[in-house]
Amino acid sequence: MIALFILGIVLVLITVRQVGRFRLHIWQIMLGGAILSLITQQITLVHALYAINIDVMVFLFCMFLIGHALEESGYLSFLGYTFFQRALTTRKLLFLTIFSMGIASAFLMNDTLAIIGTPLVLLLAREHRAPPKVFLLALCFAITIGSAMSPIGNPQNLLIAVNSSMEKPFIAFLFPLLIPTLINLYLAYLLLCLFYRQELHDHPLTHVRPPESNRSLALVASLSLLILITMIAAKILLGIILPTFQFPLMFIALVSITPLLLSRERFSLMKGIDWSTLIFFASMFILMQAVWDTGLFQRLFMNSTLPLTSPPMIISLSLILSQLISNVPLVALYQPLLMHAGISQHGLLLLAVSSTIAGNLLILGAASNVIIIQNAEKRSKETITTWEFARVGIPLTFLNILVYLVFLNL
Repeated sequence: MIALFILGIVLVLITVRQVGRFRLHIWQIMLGGAILSLITQQITLVHALYAINIDVMVFLFCMFLIGHALEESGYLSFLGYTFFQRALTTRKLLFLTIFSMGIASAFLMNDTLAIIGTPLVLLLAREHRAPPKVFLLALCFAITIGSAMSPIGNPQNLLIAVNSSMEKPFIAFLFPLLIPTLINLYLAYLLLCLFYRQELHDHPLTHVRPPESNRSLALVASLSLLILITMIAAKILLGIILPTFQFPLMFIALVSITPLLLSRERFSLMKGIDWSTLIFFASMFILMQAVWDTGLFQRLFMNSTLPLTSPPMIISLSLILSQLISNVPLVALYQPLLMHAGISQHGLLLLAVSSTIAGNLLILGAASNVIIIQNAEKRSKETITTWEFARVGIPLTFLNILVYLVFLNL
């Protein structure tokens, strides 16, 4: 049970992020938890290395590289100006941010938008003297909600779609979940306007076209982004036409960064990516594997006499356990039990939205939240505390779940 004790310490430290006069970053806390698990022999070094999901690590590395190139070249600023120049007030800017990032996350994956979106929303906030915390929270909530309506919006949805042999998964997700997802994005906008009504001014905004900073790098970065979008579009179309066809996201990511790896700036770009977040993910995989090896959660599921397939149980377990063991391990454990019990497609969609929306409850509920917060801390010293996240996230989560329940029951 030492691994569970270590997890408890990690969760407490991430909540307070302070030890005496020392301010701790999330990646440092998670790294400490992984090291402590190794020192106390809760997991062996070899098992720890195997626990690190290479597909996820490579995918994140590639997305960080593309995101950093877009920012360094100035092309990200140009994209932001082109799309958001129609926003005339801060509230309209917030509205456009939530809906654009939310819808894009359904097709580009939430972690991708977390990486690319963080410098963009920080830039928008700085240029228009808007509160950065509000736009960072908007990004967190938007990409979590938006990713729920697609089988490739996040890793747990992909796991559910593949392991259930769901026919035409894009149609199976989009048809029942599109409208409630759009409603939930609007609810996120309303709640942020309510909680931050004093900070969101209605003064007219002035949009200034950004100057080009590195034209050659901008061309290469835009080519990488175009390849990424094209290959994901191909994956979606093939998924509709040939539901059993698999197009690995890691392959898409590696092909997408090829122009950047061939450019002269490749080494400076790799030096500047967010390595601390990659350390966080590697450490998280190790700690969660140590916790998983205790067998506690497996016994909790296997020996339970509770109705595991009932909607209240699916929602409750998804919301609570996603904060402790993350939503992907939760789905990996819970879905086979539900399949064995003869769960319907309706139940699987409920598992998908519950495990996804759990990311709006607390910071650790979604890896994308951690990416955004750590990226923001690195770039601007801006951060989001556990309380700042939870005071909006908790009511938003329950409203989101209620909306999805109503529409899935219809």
